[in-house]
Amino acid sequence: MSTEIWELLSYIVTVIGLPMALAFFIFEQRKERSNEDEAIWLQLSDAYIDFLKVVIENSDLQLRVKSAVLNLNNEQLERKRVIFDMLISLFERAYLLAYEDDMDDKQRRRWHSWEDYMREWCQREDFRTRLPELVCGEDPDFAAYILHLAQNPSIQGDSTGSGSNPN
Repeated sequence: MSTEIWELLSYIVTVIGLPMALAFFIFEQRKERSNEDEAIWLQLSDAYIDFLKVVIENSDLQLRVKSAVLNLNNEQLERKRVIFDMLISLFERAYLLAYEDDMDDKQRRRWHSWEDYMREWCQREDFRTRLPELVCGEDPDFAAYILHLAQNPSIQGDSTGSGSNPN
């Protein structure tokens, strides 16, 4: 092959092949990121299901009703404190792994399910009362976020995902 043919082939690769390779690389990176997001979502969902199993195992605390159960003994109060600690830890992990200020539609839908769980728990007076103590030492952005939710537990977040974070 002559030098002219090699030059022509190098121009074709440069003009066509390189942009195609770059586009393919970007596509694969986005696909990989989407798969990672999906894996994180599944792990967090599994963790919440495991948490609900703990709630069921401690049914005497009646944690799935909105009002606090009165007249709990010391052992029951301690179990409730530990369960609330577990829940805050799970919510913080979800916040750190799934929340972003600028989310696409899929991320926003996933996040809103976690926000719904948080709002549901913030409607419980005993959880809301202990919340400042529970978030002490947690991520400051998460603490501000859930404390904001606790102030307005029945108000749904906006559908755009913007403005949900009080910071």
